[in-house]
Amino acid sequence: MTITPTAAGNAGTPANDLAVDDPLAAEPANASGALIGYARVSTAGQLLDRQLTALKAAGCMRIFSDKKSGKNAEREELWKALDYLREGDTLVVPSLDRLGRSLQDLISIVAGLRKRGIGFRSLHEALDTTTPGGRLVFHVFAALAEFIRELIVEGTREGLDAARARGQRLGRPPAMTSEQIRHARDLLTHPGNSVSSIARLLGVSRSTIYKYVPELTTGDPPTLAEPASQGQLPSGQ
Repeated sequence: MTITPTAAGNAGTPANDLAVDDPLAAEPANASGALIGYARVSTAGQLLDRQLTALKAAGCMRIFSDKKSGKNAEREELWKALDYLREGDTLVVPSLDRLGRSLQDLISIVAGLRKRGIGFRSLHEALDTTTPGGRLVFHVFAALAEFIRELIVEGTREGLDAARARGQRLGRPPAMTSEQIRHARDLLTHPGNSVSSIARLLGVSRSTIYKYVPELTTGDPPTLAEPASQGQLPSGQ
């Protein structure tokens, strides 16, 4: 197996691994396959005409299109386009924001195409990953996406550490406060009150009542943490 240096100058990495992991790895310089287009608008009321015209002018033999927000993971036509592409083909989009929901999403899709020997072109940005210049741009994009991800992770970790140092409770707030739990137990001591009616009164679900008043599931009568009425003495005194 041939050992070659990485793009950063480090030696010792197998050449075939570089072809998968390095955004600068060689792609079909002369794409022998077809140009396949993908267009997207965010809502059904928007028109695809301008994007479709640009893709046809670029020579796309087939065009897939979605009318959904980029934040919607269910972009059926995009997945159909990715499945339709074959080695040597090139995916063509009107602009980068038509393909990816985020920079990380864009990098992930293009990296997946590269692993399959498929090129990528964005008409608006004049970006073509079948050329060295286009691969260099995506190398920078990938490095930037990783840098942003690390900043977010580091910032989140520092924020959590600072919150713990202040004694702040982390995570989701409890569904019931201690006062609501006491109130629920008080109400449950009266035979006419049902779990459902108490749940509606407190604005929680039945399952929440059972979770915070576990004695209901064991058959034991609910116990009060404190007297329901501060001014009433127990019977027999």
